[in-house]
Amino acid sequence: QVQLVESGGRLVQPGGSLRLSCEASGIIFRLYTMGWYRQGIGKQRELVATISRGGSRNYADSVKGRFIISRDNDKNTVYLQMNGLKPEDTSVYYCNARTYLPTGPIASDDWGQGTQVTVSS
Repeated sequence: QVQLVESGGRLVQPGGSLRLSCEASGIIFRLYTMGWYRQGIGKQRELVATISRGGSRNYADSVKGRFIISRDNDKNTVYLQMNGLKPEDTSVYYCNARTYLPTGPIASDDWGQGTQVTVSS
């Protein structure tokens, strides 16, 4: 059974930093593309960042230069370092674990329960 447990979300002032963590269990972590997504109130869930099995990173334009995704395969954990936080970063942040078929389509797709990040003075 796949479990993704996020932590680290809290209230932070504009310009501040946070590090989110997501610990995975029930999967062979190193085989998965891991990602962070977010969903604000009344908005659709959107991509924040992903990191592939090989370590390739992909970021939403809105967070490039401010957020850094990383992974520790020994700890089955993916991180999101968030710097220069803005009020518009306020969202529930979700961890995602995904695998793909050799031909490209998604083979498996699992989500955490989310952690709230609020950026406000």
